[in-house]
Amino acid sequence: MTGLCIGVVVPRTGRLAPLGEPLSYVLERLAPRLTRLRARGRDHPLRIAVRDSRSDAATARGAVRELAERERANIVLTMAGTQVLPAVTDACEELGVPCVSTTFPWQAYGYARGGDPRRAFRWTYHFAWGLDDIAGVFADLWERLPGTEGTERTVGCLWNDDLQGRLLRDQGFGFVPAARARGHRLIDPGPYPEPAGDLTAWVTRLREAGAPIVTSAATAADLAHYHRQAREAGARPRLITCSRWLTYPHTATAADRRVHDELAGARVATLVYWSPGHPHRSGLDGTTCAELAGAYQETTGRPWLQPLGLAHALVETAHHALTAAPDPTDRAAVATTLSRTRLTTIAGPLDWTAGPTPNIALLPLAGGQWHSGPQGPRLEIVTNTRTPEVPVTADLVPAA
Repeated sequence: MTGLCIGVVVPRTGRLAPLGEPLSYVLERLAPRLTRLRARGRDHPLRIAVRDSRSDAATARGAVRELAERERANIVLTMAGTQVLPAVTDACEELGVPCVSTTFPWQAYGYARGGDPRRAFRWTYHFAWGLDDIAGVFADLWERLPGTEGTERTVGCLWNDDLQGRLLRDQGFGFVPAARARGHRLIDPGPYPEPAGDLTAWVTRLREAGAPIVTSAATAADLAHYHRQAREAGARPRLITCSRWLTYPHTATAADRRVHDELAGARVATLVYWSPGHPHRSGLDGTTCAELAGAYQETTGRPWLQPLGLAHALVETAHHALTAAPDPTDRAAVATTLSRTRLTTIAGPLDWTAGPTPNIALLPLAGGQWHSGPQGPRLEIVTNTRTPEVPVTADLVPAA
């Protein structure tokens, strides 16, 4: 095939489809700008080739092979879950195709691909935040909980038995040492099997420990299940902090709405990596965060989602790498260009020269909380210690 190709592996179906929707929207929105690319004084035809991972690791690996061999993709983009994203990036590494990914803490990105969080890669690049960054912004939230000023916070940990849970409880890096360095006492009753069944033992242990705060990386359904059991046992936490699925809403189905109704009173707080209030602008088309969020809502009739900004930044990064590479048809040259990239995007500045590893660019986090309103759940910014340029939009409110 002639011309340049950006390959995309996106979960259009399966359990990760809500995460794939923002990327599909961004690709459609930017399509008119992605038909030609000017690099080193030459115009190149440009096309986008998309494959559905079906939220499955094996399918994702096959999709990368199709993109690499049949489509001759010059670069591959992806944003997916704890099993699918490593499958895509490992396949790109094996096939020698430059890849950019996001929506995955950088320690998990490295650990899931060989057990070493600081492992360096030749072809694959990632931008996100760290587990230590999540712990830092969650500690900011815990310390803003009214009535606990000047006291040690006892925080119950609801962590699963999969990769996320193992990494969160690791004593050597990430969440635990960062939280303890802030003076907080973490109570970990041990891993629960995902999806969650009876969580009585976890509810009891955290109640006995006197934990007014619970932190988790559970799916929305599992967190709602825990909250229901805790409420029925009279052990309702005053604040829940949760990453992973709770960074954006799931209200598309009746089951999603039941989960939302259960969690509405829980005052769940979470990390915020992108919002309409972030003061960034795309280096590709000049779109602001507010404009992208507004356009998505107008087009789809649904609330804006945090992954929108990351999806847009993925495409911006690919366009930059192909434009800046000495030869955009040479995959090795494109990969080398990525390793040296410092780029302004709608998700904020990305700098792969600053570490923490040669393959990682970091994004800072704000703290948010889900508040209920007449139009459904809305994510408010309640702490901006690490992102002072992002305005705070509401106070942190504990559960009744």
